[in-house]
Amino acid sequence: MKISDILTNNDILLIDNADSKKQLLKQMSIKIAEGTNIDGRSAFDVIVERENLGSTAFGGGTALPHGRIPGLKKLKGVFAKLNKGIDFDASDNQPVDLLFMLISPENSGADHLSALAQISRIIKDDKSCEKIRKAKSPEEIYRILTLD
Repeated sequence: MKISDILTNNDILLIDNADSKKQLLKQMSIKIAEGTNIDGRSAFDVIVERENLGSTAFGGGTALPHGRIPGLKKLKGVFAKLNKGIDFDASDNQPVDLLFMLISPENSGADHLSALAQISRIIKDDKSCEKIRKAKSPEEIYRILTLD
């Protein structure tokens, strides 16, 4: 599985103002539900339920909110770059400005874990994050995220 299998150019959000973690997750959930057989509220509920177990922030300004949804047909992602980081309950207490949200079908064990591993390798890499932070367009960010 490649990042390009779960993410398109249209799935990249550049966000100038995010007021809160909850508001951001809601906005990303609406976007991630586009083109799937689920609604934004279902995605939001699953993501928030997972966040309640513990923050998905890695530190260094990155987070990987994720969850599994019954009835979803295939893995789907959305990426957000924030102009200004927000509190995401990260272990390093740093604000988060780069987020990759992933939703997966309920029974997609291996695919879900494989996608999480690939995404985490990218967003834990300081050089990749630096390039993404300097990127000016969704297309530029997409190219960085989908380099094989």
